[in-house]
Amino acid sequence: MSKANEPQWRQAIAGAQILFVAFGALVLVPILTGLNPSMALLGAGIGTLIFQAVTKRKVPVFLGSSFAFIAPIIYSIQTWGLPATLSGLFAAGWLYMLLALLIRVRGVGFIHKLMPPVVVGPIIMVIGLGLAGVAVNMAMGKSGDGKLVLVDGTTALLVAAVSLATTVAVATRAKGIFRLLPILSGVVVGYLLSIVIGIVDFSKIIAAPWLAVPSFVSPQWNWSAVLFMLPVALAPAIEHVGDVIAIGAVTGHDYTARPGLHRTLLGDGLAVCVAGLIGGPPVTTYTEVTGAVMITRNFNPVTMTWAAVLAIVMAFFGKFNAILQSIPVPVMGGIMMLLFGSIATVGLGTLVQARVNLHRPRVLCIVSLVLVFGIGGLTISIAGLRFQGVSLSGITAILLNLILPADKGDDGSHH
Repeated sequence: MSKANEPQWRQAIAGAQILFVAFGALVLVPILTGLNPSMALLGAGIGTLIFQAVTKRKVPVFLGSSFAFIAPIIYSIQTWGLPATLSGLFAAGWLYMLLALLIRVRGVGFIHKLMPPVVVGPIIMVIGLGLAGVAVNMAMGKSGDGKLVLVDGTTALLVAAVSLATTVAVATRAKGIFRLLPILSGVVVGYLLSIVIGIVDFSKIIAAPWLAVPSFVSPQWNWSAVLFMLPVALAPAIEHVGDVIAIGAVTGHDYTARPGLHRTLLGDGLAVCVAGLIGGPPVTTYTEVTGAVMITRNFNPVTMTWAAVLAIVMAFFGKFNAILQSIPVPVMGGIMMLLFGSIATVGLGTLVQARVNLHRPRVLCIVSLVLVFGIGGLTISIAGLRFQGVSLSGITAILLNLILPADKGDDGSHH
């Protein structure tokens, strides 16, 4: 058990290790979505400190870039532009706060009623599989939408294959703390290979200053982008509940009671709002960090304060930011194929764990329609607002779950 009175330098080193573990995933989201990696570091650092203030520094979690938002951010920036997308992300933070208020008033039960596994599972699967095409395009050396060829196809596939193989090898074979760094390992090996092959452009790295204030982007309110993003926030909000329970299981504390789930959700929501205001990706509780806490047995929340402060400091290194932005597309494409597949697998796991009976007509209808609507790219316009992908899937799943009559002797979630 970690002591509160251990020396500061040891807590700082433990914090650096946490940041290192979270780092690969933390900067991956902005690199994939075209946001600024510096803002991701700044948003994660400030967000974690806000979270600690709201939860009275009781919970050892670090907030990093949320994967659930990758596909929606890519689509939204292409459709409405970055400032409009940021307004959607800012609004997503308000959804967390609304849920926090409802939990404070009604207790946790109603969330599970509104979003049982039969709803949450397929939504998470759509978040992962909706992006499959983007990952494959990037692995083949193209831009995410497949319109531009950025790297020769054969070269790209070699780099993507090596990056992917490294990630898989580390995830399945590595021991100790290295087991938590599969993404980072894949990026490093893929990047080194890209340098050897000669597809890394060093000009921007040379031109970048050593120290630079990150470039802030302000949101511009756009109702279409807001309504597109809101349902996306439901999945990470539900995941947040799972993460808080998971870290509680690791440390032996029930954080849903003290400081309370409404406080952890409020902290996370405020952090998402701040990230949206400055131009960074939304942040969420990090499963990687829970894994690191589990392996290192360091339960001291002060460690997370150090990780947050270090993330903020890193945001001001211009050269470092330029290196991140120089990572070639196929490196990311190779790793994304595994990542997006694993997100879909989490959704599948949600159904399996809850013993959802897929043979029941009601369940079959919900899951089937949600998957086809989401992955097939169905678009519905209502009063000038477009619903597609995750937003359409989320609304469809919740409505079908409320409307369809329960099968005899079934509540729609198990048996």
